[in-house]
Parts: sequence; C-alpha cells; structure tokens
Amino acid sequence: MWARVTELSGAAQPQRQHAVTSSAMMTRRDPWVNLLRTTIACFAAGTGGADAITVQPFDAAIGESDSFARRIARNTQSLLLDEANLGRVTDAAGGSWYVESLTDSLALQAWAWFQDIERAGGIRDAIASGIVERRINTTWTQRLKNIARRKDTITGVSEFPDSTETPVTRPPHEAIDRTGDLALIPHRYAEAFEALRDRADTAPTRPSVFFANLGPIAVHAARAMFAKNFFEVAGIAVLGNDGFESPVAVEAAFAASGAQLACICSSDAVYAERADATASALHQAGARRVYLAGRHEAPGVDEHIYAGCDALATLTRALDTLDVPGSGARALDVSGSGARALDVK
Repeated sequence: MWARVTELSGAAQPQRQHAVTSSAMMTRRDPWVNLLRTTIACFAAGTGGADAITVQPFDAAIGESDSFARRIARNTQSLLLDEANLGRVTDAAGGSWYVESLTDSLALQAWAWFQDIERAGGIRDAIASGIVERRINTTWTQRLKNIARRKDTITGVSEFPDSTETPVTRPPHEAIDRTGDLALIPHRYAEAFEALRDRADTAPTRPSVFFANLGPIAVHAARAMFAKNFFEVAGIAVLGNDGFESPVAVEAAFAASGAQLACICSSDAVYAERADATASALHQAGARRVYLAGRHEAPGVDEHIYAGCDALATLTRALDTLDVPGSGARALDVSGSGARALDVK
C-alpha cells in the first residue's frame, strides 16, 4: 500500500513500519493468556515486515503494568528473534501463496476505504460526517454477534474460564477525558463476557445452577462438561452429580441444593424418554428457569444451550433471573447516525 501511495503522491522516503499489538484482544480475566496473544501478534508483525514492534504487557487491560509484565513484554521479541530464529530469516512469508493472496485482498479493501475517505474530503471531514464511526460500529456489531455466539472464542473468558482464578489487580490507568462528540468508543472483545463475571463476583452469594444429569456418567458426561464450561463463563457455580435415574430423585436433590436454576444434561435418547418429566419435576421443586443442554424440545424447558447459541444473551438472562445486581451486557445500537449502548436481554 505504501508503494501505491508513493507512486501516486511522489513521496520518496521509504516507510518505517511500527506495529503495536492490539489493545482490543487483551483480557482482564485470566490475563496470562494474553502472553500467548501478544506473542502470536508479535510473530505476525515480524514475519509481515514490521521494522519496529511494541508488545503490550499482559496486564495492560487491567491497569498500570508492573515491572514483571513490562519485562516479559520486552523479552517476547528477544525470544522470537534469537530463540525462534526469526531474526535470521529475511522474509519468512516470502513466496507463500496464501499469505500473498490474503495480503492482496486486504490491500485492495484498505485502498478502497482510503478512497472513500478522500471522497469525503479527507480524514477530518470523514470523521465529522460520521462515516468512520458508522463503519467501525458496523464492524463491531458483527464482531459482537460472533463473540456472543462464541463463533469467535476468547480463551479464558468465553471458553475455558478459570472459575478459581484470583483476579490480577493493578493501579488504574490515568483517565483520559473525552474532548468532543466525535470521540470513538473503544471496545475490547472480552468486555461483555467479563461484565457477566463481574456481576457474579459482586453478588451477595455465588450464583449457582443445579445439574439434572440423567443416566450414568458415560451418557451425560459430554453435555454436562459443555454446560459446566458454559455457565462458568458467567461466574455461575455448577452443582454437579453422578446422575439420576428418576424425576423423583431429581426433584429431591434440586430442592436440597438451594439452587434456583437447573440444567438437564444427557443424551438425545434419554431426553426422549425423561426430559419432559424431569423438567416438570424441577419446576415443581421451585426451579425459576430450566435449561437443557442440546436442542431437544421438551415441555417445561425454558431455554436450550448448545454450540452456536447466543451465550451472552442466555447468561445475561440467567443472572437477571437470579436478581444479581448490575446491568446487562452492553452492545452497540447503530440503527441511527451514531452509536449508543444497549442492554442485551
């Protein structure tokens, strides 16, 4: 792209490319995974031809980074240069068809966007007219949909959360004041799911869900494990068991658990025989909401959880059902000329 700019503008100075690892991808929960994210980003920038790279510390999204985090960030480049030997390769991606193809596609789309900005009168006029904000909001809205359905997964946050982690704390960053109506709203990919964990952590008692596992472990284990991962994303504790053989046993165990939510876990074959009666027994015992792991339709089941469902909305409703203090997850409404925050219900 820079070659194209110099061709059209007559600029002669070569560009010095400085890459900075993304702030949007950083998480506050399980921040140690950020070490992997920034290492991959640094690798990509280096093989992509960056002349200088700034690796953000793993705790950058939490607050002011400490000396350990800054040292690890600095050493990331040294590890890639000297131990992974990236510094000994002139053009690691050179000749790769898929890299060249993706690069060409990105360059063409970026150039078209630059042309849109120029047609709007330059970047200042483009921002003032709202086209930059609308494009960013459109992209964010689609990305949030993918995140909410866990199509775009965030390890340690929307998938495989560490329910026993001790949150990392840091002094807060110095606040930056908004200087006008044109200031764009920054987002991190993990923020909506992390807001659910924050709600659960501030509840007077830990929110919980009772698992109505039906049949032997071999039958219900797969869906029970999926459901455990699903609910722990929102900080909801799972009350598990080895399985039940009758709705009466489920009803008694749920009543003794003190939980208000229940999730039925088993195979489709068992669901066909026992899901209806189990859901009815759970409601009879006082369950405020009954979930089923899978797509099997059964009377009395209030909601289904499965791969690809809107996990963000489902978990928000779960916390709302339990009257956990705090607002729902935040999304963007871009139906008008500007963006505004909406609760996801």
